[in-house]
Parts: sequence; structure tokens; C-alpha cells
Amino acid sequence: MNEYRSLNPCCMLSPVPAVLVSCRAAPDARPNALTIAWAGTVCSHPPMVSVSIRPERYSYDLIAQSGEFVINMADAAHAKALDYCGIRSGRDEDKLAACGLTARPMPGMRTAPAIADMPASLGCRVTEMKPLGSHTLFLAEVVSVQVREDLFDADGSMHLERAGLICYSHGVYQRAEGVEGFFGWSVARPEVYRRRMVSYSSDRSDHS
Repeated sequence: MNEYRSLNPCCMLSPVPAVLVSCRAAPDARPNALTIAWAGTVCSHPPMVSVSIRPERYSYDLIAQSGEFVINMADAAHAKALDYCGIRSGRDEDKLAACGLTARPMPGMRTAPAIADMPASLGCRVTEMKPLGSHTLFLAEVVSVQVREDLFDADGSMHLERAGLICYSHGVYQRAEGVEGFFGWSVARPEVYRRRMVSYSSDRSDHS
């Protein structure tokens, strides 16, 4: 039996998605991007997500004023920008310009833009702000979703596992790679498992 070491209570849940949250106070204002690792799904009907932000962060007021934000799922190509936008403040500089990122319109959003070339973006409208202590929880309904075309097969099936999405684990950015199974695979027939797993191959020539 493995041995364990006890730690003080802490936010140890890892890995978690590392995303770029884009926002701005008004349609003609400069857009900003904030790196967040504390984001998650909270409801499926209606589709809802949450992000937790410290009140002293520059993006906090932008989101509170506009009532919306866009979650951009980041890949390995944007890993450096992901880190940069988490340690720099939009009060001091245009972080998108500094990282070579481009804002683009997001359906359903009045003010918040998406970030071009990201694997996927979720347009979110804030429904509730809940102060918790060091962070405020923003609950939001997902009103639009866009996924990059290269992540779809000809039959329309979506493959986010090919995007090389970035997650965050105890101070480290890492890729979410390797598919061990799919929903229901523990009870799937062997031939169904084999057939489905072919589509998750990292070699796209196997299923192009």
C-alpha cells in the first residue's frame, strides 16, 4: 500500500484547464486578456461555467461592468502568451499586442471579444457574482461557442484532443495529451472500443 504525506489545506485540485479570458469594458475600449486556471463547468441545462477572479485584478472591473467575458481554450502554441497574460497587468500595457494576439468578434457578445487562432472560445454572460474571500466567483451562461475548423473530421466529429490544450498543475503548464478511453468505454464491447479509439489517434492520417 502506498504511503501519503499530509499537507495543510490548500487548492490542490490538479490539473485544471488554463484558459485566456478576454474582456473589455465597452465595445470601443481596448480589449484585455487574463489567464485563469480556476474555471469550470457548473451546469449543462442551461450551459453554465464559472471563473474565479481576485477583485484587485484589472479584468475584474471590466467583467463586472460589461457583464460578459469569453473563455479561450489555449493550446501549446499560445502557452507563452498564457503565462505572460497571467503575470502582467492590463493597467500597464496592451497585453494582446505584447503577445501578438488578435481580438476578433464573438457571437452573442456586446463587448467581449474572442482571441483569434485559439482552439475554441466560449462567449459567456454573467448571471451572478459571489464573493468567497480572496476570489469572487463569476457564474455565467454560455451563449455561444466556436471551435476551430481543423479540429473537425469530414464527418463532423469534433476532436479537441488534437488541439494540444494546456492545463495547469501546481505551478506547471502542461499539455493535455493521450486518450485512455471515452465516456462509457469501461462497459463498451471490445470491437466498439477499438473502433472508437482509432479516431483518437494522434496521427491524423489514420482517420483523415
